[in-house]
Amino acid sequence: MGRIIIKYAIMFIVLVLVQVLFLNQVQFSGFVNPYLYVLFIMLLPLKSPRYVVLVGAFLLGLSVDIFSNTLGIHAFASVFISYLRPIVIRIITNREEDMSDYPGLKQNRFIWFLSYTALMVIIHHTVLFYVEVFSFANFFGTLYRAFLSSLFSIFVIVLSQFIVFRD
Repeated sequence: MGRIIIKYAIMFIVLVLVQVLFLNQVQFSGFVNPYLYVLFIMLLPLKSPRYVVLVGAFLLGLSVDIFSNTLGIHAFASVFISYLRPIVIRIITNREEDMSDYPGLKQNRFIWFLSYTALMVIIHHTVLFYVEVFSFANFFGTLYRAFLSSLFSIFVIVLSQFIVFRD
């Protein structure tokens, strides 16, 4: 139990540091902003109590907000996807499918992980960008930005599963 808590604490710290020190500086033509920190929420064990996932997501988003000087938008988007996480998992999982408690790529099929990642990231980015602009005035421009950032973030998250998160 202690080993698992230490593993997730280290993952939390590393993902926040990578996000605020490196990925927040990456911006392709003002449209593409990769957000890797959502991987922490996605990789929490499926049998984790819901309040643990929600509190962890809030602390994760708040940490990114503090270092990015944003006013709670990452905390809001993180809590939102952590709230929808069980619903997303139910949508993409077949009843007869034997699920691992750990929703990583190694423990599950590639198509399952890609679907899970795509839904979670698209929801997160759409909420994040619309809360950031807090207007529907440039609806399609914001949607385009969310879509491009989602594609890049999905690519980075899946790539990280092959390179870093192998267990």
